Amino acid sequence: MLKGQERSRGELQASLTASLGDELVLTDTTDMVRYCRDWHGDVSSGAVAVIRPRNVEDVAVAVTLCAELGLAIVPQGGNTGLVLGGVPDAPDRQVVLSLERMNAIRAIDTEDFSAVVEAGCILSEFKDAVQEKGMFFPLSLGAQGSCRIGGNVSTNAGGINVLRYGMTRELVLGLEVVLPDGTIWNGLSTLRKDNRGIDLKQLFIGAEGTLGIVTAVSVKLYPNPDHVETALLGLNSLDDAIKLYRRARRECCDLMSAFEFMPPVAFALAMEAIPALKMPIADDYAAYVLMEISGSGLVDTGDLMSRFLEGVMEDGLVLDGVIASSRAQAQSLWLFREGMNEGQALRGAHMRTDISVPLSRLAQFVAEAEAELAKNLPECLAVSYGHVGDGNVHLNVLPPNGSTREERDAFIYKAKVIVNTVLDRYAGSISAEHGIGRLKREDFESRLGDVQRDMIERLKAAFDPQLRMNPGCQLAVQVAS
Repeated sequence: MLKGQERSRGELQASLTASLGDELVLTDTTDMVRYCRDWHGDVSSGAVAVIRPRNVEDVAVAVTLCAELGLAIVPQGGNTGLVLGGVPDAPDRQVVLSLERMNAIRAIDTEDFSAVVEAGCILSEFKDAVQEKGMFFPLSLGAQGSCRIGGNVSTNAGGINVLRYGMTRELVLGLEVVLPDGTIWNGLSTLRKDNRGIDLKQLFIGAEGTLGIVTAVSVKLYPNPDHVETALLGLNSLDDAIKLYRRARRECCDLMSAFEFMPPVAFALAMEAIPALKMPIADDYAAYVLMEISGSGLVDTGDLMSRFLEGVMEDGLVLDGVIASSRAQAQSLWLFREGMNEGQALRGAHMRTDISVPLSRLAQFVAEAEAELAKNLPECLAVSYGHVGDGNVHLNVLPPNGSTREERDAFIYKAKVIVNTVLDRYAGSISAEHGIGRLKREDFESRLGDVQRDMIERLKAAFDPQLRMNPGCQLAVQVAS
């Protein structure tokens, strides 16, 4: 019999409260609701308790206690993930460990271009604090007002600035982690170059809390970009958007910080969510690109953007466009990109994908996948958009308005099978930046090679032999006795 099953739910809650205190433990169902459902409210669950530590020592004590009680732990940051990685799925055997109270910025070193921040710090608050010091942290996500640094690290978050700065993995210098046995590993180095053996921090970045709990992070900082140019461009096709990207990559070089593709429906969805938005380009085009270049110091980004657009418009690659004349106007343009996600959410449960394919085949993949969807699910609306330059496309499928939840689930399942079948023909990835979580676990496992599975399982067994760290996330493992 499992230790966690030897005691009733009430006894487990009493033991947690007695050892950790009322201040750290939530057991009332009403108090736990927001920790036990996904960001969009599509999936709800429960937990034995929610533990909210104040510092790394609290985390270590809680992890040790949960092992003694036979409880599994689901680490959670801002709970903004899209693959159910932070949502418990075994309410009688799991606790949620929320890092939200560990939100301190321990240090911002402008001379060293680095910072140390606790896992529970909200991304936008950290970015604002860094900016006040004249520095810049480039991770930029639609959920940055709610997501937290620890979750960004644990999912290896991407976002709009990957083209220039890379994924979260490339921004991390060091980690502080509580291991499954309660041991604290302090690896918060700020060294840029450290070649002393295996880079242990990389094991926890993207592991989604399955090997340990990230409690603090040291990160790279950059000079704050003083000059930012943002342009919304109208084009004939996604294929032309990719041609434009290749040209921008050559002519604007590393000063290009974002390059987002959006279809025409994106603007309708955005204005459903934010009615005050006004279409900034008069005519309708088959494809749109939201492009940004940025720099600091002596770099003249305005001249660069003007000369680049003059050339591509003369060549007929870009049909029309608008360059933001102020930071406020630039933010308004970005609201269309962010608002389209809100608009999709307003239409109810739908299929969200996070796909990457080779850039050279991206347009072909989208055309083939959308054609298959139109043929087999004509009632649904396919919305393809994404970062383009890194081969990442979000091909989402919205069931028709008025569908019941059961009908929506059926549409979503059929759409997933269609899209993944096409994706496999392109040797693409089912997760470019969102992670695997519980939502994509079966699709992930079915595509694992024997050697890859064996390596992952060996790592899991080495770090977490009792399989108590976020079980069911990424791999279908159960809590051991």
